[in-house]
Amino acid sequence: MSRRTEPVSELVARARGGEPRAVARLISLVEDESPLLREVMAALAPHTGRAQVVGITGAPGVGKSTSTNAIVKALRADGRRVGVLAVDPSSPFSGGALLGDRVRMGDHADDDGVYIRSMAARGHLGGLSWSTPQAMRVLDAAGFDVVLVETVGVGQSEVEVAGLADSTVVLLAPGMGDGIQAAKAGILEVGDVYVVNKADRDGAAQVARDLRSMLALADRRAGAWNPPILKTTAQSGDGVPEVVAALDEHRSWSEGSGELQRRRERRARAEIEAIAVAALRSRWSGVGEHAELDSLAAAVVAGESDPYAAADRLLGD
Repeated sequence: MSRRTEPVSELVARARGGEPRAVARLISLVEDESPLLREVMAALAPHTGRAQVVGITGAPGVGKSTSTNAIVKALRADGRRVGVLAVDPSSPFSGGALLGDRVRMGDHADDDGVYIRSMAARGHLGGLSWSTPQAMRVLDAAGFDVVLVETVGVGQSEVEVAGLADSTVVLLAPGMGDGIQAAKAGILEVGDVYVVNKADRDGAAQVARDLRSMLALADRRAGAWNPPILKTTAQSGDGVPEVVAALDEHRSWSEGSGELQRRRERRARAEIEAIAVAALRSRWSGVGEHAELDSLAAAVVAGESDPYAAADRLLGD
């Protein structure tokens, strides 16, 4: 049966059975905004909610891809199946992306227990692709124990992953900026585990001390999670098992405190809102394609109405 006519139910069943091609096909349907997307999400829904979702973020050059590769290796040593969504920046000219994370994660190319998907950000801000939440659902439903989401990491605003992940790992490295830069980037609010990578270089201990001092200023409620600060050398794997152990500890704390449920409900709310807003925009897109919107716009320009009243009328309020 061809890819075009293969029923969604069959694709989902094959993905649930661990077939990489079925997983790839489902994620492609997500990225292409296929008309089958609603059917895909409905079929996946009963099988989601089991995977541990870990976000990995940090500035360019801190070793995100190398660290992700090392974390995958440590997780596989524990016998866990791992899915990786690696988001690469898109060219503002061609819209394409290098998708180079697979090069650094080549160690797992022949491992059936690892699935790696590179995704282009396609101009979406926040360090993620717009389709990342749905792709994450595919990997979750396909039975992966851990889903790692690696962000673009192209500036000081790539912290959206904190709203997507159950646990967020923030990577820093010597020579990548001082504690003030860390505070500006917002990482002091999003991290559950902080990792100073390239710990074999001069300055790693100072970065850890600065980070510890900055975190000590945070106002945390009683019983709140206290983010650990760990040092690693991802290239050699030193310190990586401790990162995996810290993530497991955070998962246990999140489940016991109710934080995991709260995060997932916030994630679902944001996803529902984004889908609803996108549907409204597509309904009203294009000049002349929505007569009521055009007439309301003309009324606002003529001073006969204001934007708020026009928006209320458009929404039927």
